[in-house]
This record gives sequence, C-alpha cells and structure tokens, in this order.
Amino acid sequence: SAMTKTICAPQCNGHCFGPNPNQCCHDECAGGCGGPRETDCFACRHFNDSGACVSLCPLPLVYNKLTFQLEPNPHTKYQYGGVCVASCPHNFVIDHTSCVRACPGDKMEVEKNGLKMCEPCGGLCPKGGSGRFQTVDSSNIDGFVNCTKILGNLDFLITGLKGDPWHNIPALDPEKLSVFQTVREITGYLNIQSWPPHMHNFSVFSNLTTIGGRKSFHSTLSGSCRGFSLLIMKNLNVTSLGLRSLKEVSAGRIYISANKQLCYYHSLNWTRLLRGPKEGRLDIKHNRLKKDCVAEGRVCDPLCSSGGCWGPGPGQCLSCRNYSRDSFFCVTQCNFLNGEPREFANEDECFSCHPECQPVEGNVTCYGSVQYKSHSSLEREGQNCASWGSRPPGWAQRMLGFLSLTLSFTSPRAQMLVLSVPTSGMDHTV
Repeated sequence: SAMTKTICAPQCNGHCFGPNPNQCCHDECAGGCGGPRETDCFACRHFNDSGACVSLCPLPLVYNKLTFQLEPNPHTKYQYGGVCVASCPHNFVIDHTSCVRACPGDKMEVEKNGLKMCEPCGGLCPKGGSGRFQTVDSSNIDGFVNCTKILGNLDFLITGLKGDPWHNIPALDPEKLSVFQTVREITGYLNIQSWPPHMHNFSVFSNLTTIGGRKSFHSTLSGSCRGFSLLIMKNLNVTSLGLRSLKEVSAGRIYISANKQLCYYHSLNWTRLLRGPKEGRLDIKHNRLKKDCVAEGRVCDPLCSSGGCWGPGPGQCLSCRNYSRDSFFCVTQCNFLNGEPREFANEDECFSCHPECQPVEGNVTCYGSVQYKSHSSLEREGQNCASWGSRPPGWAQRMLGFLSLTLSFTSPRAQMLVLSVPTSGMDHTV
C-alpha cells in the first residue's frame, strides 16, 4: 500500500486529520488522530483516561468553588504507566497519585482500608531489607539482618554462594542464610538457582508469606521471555521446599524445574497461591517423579489435609485434617480433657486456657481466652474458665473483701449491695 502524509495547517503543530486549520488534533494527542477531540487520538501525549487523552489523571482532591475547600474526589484515579486507573494493581503501592513498585527513601509503606500506601516517615524510616543487589553473597548478606520485608528481589546464584574471585568476594558462610528467617514478604521475585549441598530445603524462608512480583525475573527458560516471581531450578540436593508459610504469589509466574531430588510439590494445589489470572502461570517440571517419592515414603504426614504439604512432618502441612497448634503443627486433637497446658479450639486451632483456669478432671477447663474476649479481669475468669469451684480456698471471700474496700468510698447503698452477696453463690459451675 502507498504511504501518504497529510500536510497540516501551521496552527496544528504537526498533528492533524486534514489540511484545514479546523482539522487539528487535540493538544493531548501524540502521533496523529481521527478527529478534533481528545478521544480521537491515536496515542496520548501524557495519560489515557478511559479512552480520552488527558494531561493528568483525576486528582484525589478537587476544589469546591462554593465552600472554598479542597474535597475528596469520588472519581479519583491513579497514574499507572500511561493509563489512569481507578485502583492500582494489588501488588503495587499508592504514592499520592501514582502506582509505584516501592516507596521512595523518605516514605514508608503502610496499609489503610485495605490499600497499600506510601506515607512520610516523620523521622527515621523503619528498616527494610533491600534487594537491590544482583546476587546475595558474603559482601551484602549482613544488610538483611532483622528485615521482615525485602524491598526488591533476592537472587541466589553459584557466584554468591561459592564466591566471586573476579570481584574479590569470598564464599558465603551457609549459616548466615538464617538471617532470612525473619522475612515475611518479598516485593519483587525470589530466584534460587544454587543452594548449599547440606541444606535439603529452603526452611530459612519458613516465615515468608507473600511474593509480590512487582518486578519479575525475565528469562527464556520456557521458550519465551516471560516474567517469573518464584524461580527454583537445578538445586540437586533439595528434597522439599519448606516454604510452609507461603500464602500468595501476587503476580508473575512460578517456575520449578530440574530439582532432581525434590518431592512433596506434587501434593500442592499451586493455583491457590496465585492472585489474579491463573492461566499460564505455572511451569513445574523435571523434578523427582511422584511414583519414586511415594516409593521412598516421601509423602505428606497423615495429619495434613488434602491440600498437600511443603515437606515431611506435621509442621509442613498447607492445612490440617483435624486441629493445628502454634499456627503450623497439625495435631489429632487439642488438650481439651487432659494434657498440659489445657486448651480450647477456635476455628480448628488450639489455644492455651488462661493461666488462672485450674484444670478440671474429666471435663473441659475453659471455653476461651483473654486473647478473644474483652471482658474485665473479673469477668473474663468467670466467663471463660469452666468452673468457679476450682478456685483456691478463700478466693471468693478475698475478692468480696477487695470489692467492699473499693466501694467503701462510694454510697452506703453500694456497700450494702456488695456485702449482701452470698459467698456460696460463687461456687457453682457456669
């Protein structure tokens, strides 16, 4: 086909849809248009707001000419690349009017009304581990001490573990990998392509709950350049993943391949970890065959539910068949009638009774805990412990004496109310 070019009128600044002065493109158009309006642009100079090219996305505050006040804009939108969006992607952070991967140095990430936002620190910003390093090695690992959130990525490569003589970086002491036990979130990606031979899982990340995928690891491993947020490959001595707390991979793909001894991964419903669209985001292959794992007894503990597990034992279950204790360990039942400490259950998790509850033989000791009921100290013992009669001798008399002394500074009627309560009334089961 023949290429044609319209010669624009001088007033049109080089962008028009015809030769006449009234056939100029809108000022917010870039590269041409099909008409005079901001919705006729082929591309936008600044931002695209639902098909219209605009200089700014609708701001959070608008000026009310009648009240002379700035008021919240119900139609506010945020800048995401060259587009105005009503809400930022769930794995991004809101910084005033923009969707960003990470807050700037003078701000910290907070969560308000379910939204992640950047706010000024008001002093020193709290410490967050930086994943700006290309590879975790002996020269930078101490920078991750006491970090709960990695603001970026983590790469584990052979040059990081065994050292890099070209850059005069010595080998990494494997014991130092324990610094990652405090990490709960990685905002970027986790890439593990090398691991100490004597470490058979990644349990140093046992408290990691979220991989954000705000930035992905780009590779042609699966035939095309696709972004990965969790990549684990060619770790020949790893037998289980050990990522028992991982609940979400917010964006990006999962690639787990060529880990010749890896078992247990077959049992997991990986799609439960994925946030957003799930199609085409899993690439798990060339690990140990399921039949070989079963033959070797490398299967989930019987106390695990059908949801699968991250490794051997009752502490690696994705969820429990019966009850859980300390959030992770699956048990057949709680210490309802025997065992120490006595327990109660809340949503299939075992919790210890309040220390003031004395064990009741052959019956439950408590129905709740101070963690779950906001009664006063006097009320909570009666409401949550199974029996008043199990109190130490003289407890009721001492308590009435305390109340009588407290109310002696009030009215004579209040004194009569306290002194008229029979102590025997406090020795019954509720």
